Amino acid sequence: MMTLWNHLLPEILGVKSITYWQAMGILVLSKILFGGFHFGKGMRDFKERKMREKMMHLSPEEREKFKEVWRNRCESGFFGRNKKTNE
Repeated sequence: MMTLWNHLLPEILGVKSITYWQAMGILVLSKILFGGFHFGKGMRDFKERKMREKMMHLSPEEREKFKEVWRNRCESGFFGRNKKTNE
């Protein structure tokens, strides 16, 4: 990333060259802002297995209540943007 930046951007945009640590900082910042940190399939499998184990110990009534709570949470959308209002 640093080499690409230092070869292209100073010529194209007139920006300064960056150091290795500045490149690492940009990489971490871009991961946080745009991609997040993905822990891989192993972590995903672990979480799914843990959730399945929890669900197995619930009664049928508790499972339905759990599903209903999550259904209601998901209906409202991201930050409640899609929340239905009664007008």
